[in-house]
Amino acid sequence: MHTAVTSVAPKTPYRITFGHIEIGETARRWLNDALDRHWVSEGLNVQRFEREFARAFGYRHAVATSSGTDAGIVAMSALLERGAARGDEVITPALAFVATANCILAAGLTPKFVDVELETLTINPALIGAAITPHTRAIQVVHTMGKPCRMRDILAIAKRHRRAVIEDCCEAHGATLNGQVVGSFGDMALFSFYAAHMICSGEGGMIAASEDEWALLCRSIRTHGRRDGQPAFHFDRVGFNSKMNDLEAAIGLEGLELFDRTFAVRRRHLARLWELLRPMEDRLILYPDGPGEVICPHAFPLVLRDASRSIEGLYEHLEGRGIQCKTLFGSLPTQHRALAFLGYRLGQFPVAERIGETGLHFGVHQYLTDDDIAYAAESVASYFA
Repeated sequence: MHTAVTSVAPKTPYRITFGHIEIGETARRWLNDALDRHWVSEGLNVQRFEREFARAFGYRHAVATSSGTDAGIVAMSALLERGAARGDEVITPALAFVATANCILAAGLTPKFVDVELETLTINPALIGAAITPHTRAIQVVHTMGKPCRMRDILAIAKRHRRAVIEDCCEAHGATLNGQVVGSFGDMALFSFYAAHMICSGEGGMIAASEDEWALLCRSIRTHGRRDGQPAFHFDRVGFNSKMNDLEAAIGLEGLELFDRTFAVRRRHLARLWELLRPMEDRLILYPDGPGEVICPHAFPLVLRDASRSIEGLYEHLEGRGIQCKTLFGSLPTQHRALAFLGYRLGQFPVAERIGETGLHFGVHQYLTDDDIAYAAESVASYFA
């Protein structure tokens, strides 16, 4: 059975929160610009945010949406316009945030789950080939906790079977693999700008697309299926109201402006935690950079080495010391009641299920201090002491 860990009220207010947002002068300037134009729906700020996001990371196209989940729904719906039929499959990792599966279902497709690797938290490429059927239309990979997937192997499988690749980069803004930024390997990439993420717009998301056709489809689908996403009432396909608004884009523009600084501060926090907790590696699995990787410092994940122990004790210990924690997702198809209707059975995804029982993560955001990071490491160590 999956350990049902619930938040424990800390004895003091949280010292280390999972995420935080502060609105600075750049965001206020763009917010005021939207207010002065008396237009806060999708407009000039959104267009500027899309343009600057694509330029900053070298993506061919960027299409802003109302959330990272909507980015996924729109991208999955684009598969239907490129030959997929309703009910067709999208391969996706069993271990991930629930939106990765929800967006497939919301588009009328079926998630086909594959287990992950304990040493990376990401989809196991060795299991993908056997999961592909004539009904498979795409492979969705998730760069979980900012750690890049093994893209060379995954792309080779996708090319051999002629399937699209969608990268979920919601936790991986700016991560690189052999010098190439995540989100630039596949056909489309998904991003979220929720408060805990590297770039924050309050809510909001983005689709990066490698081809003109993918981008045109996504612009249409996010805008009720309108032709080329234009305002005229010509509806070429089923679509949604998934647009970002100019207020969110204003905040996102500031996050983009500060990205390099934010990334550097968070990376410093991540590196310090790796250093301080290295003596605990007989008790904990840590997730530092692998060969050729620069991990996005989204959060700090850890997994107990003893697979027979539950993470609940450490979770409650850290929460009691004012450190806000979250579990490491668990196996979506077998450890969460929401997806029980898909018919998977406990034991089908042993690695994802093991991580669900023995893993957690906490924040390393840029508003934390070096003392906060030292306190977090000491708190983890004190549990085992």
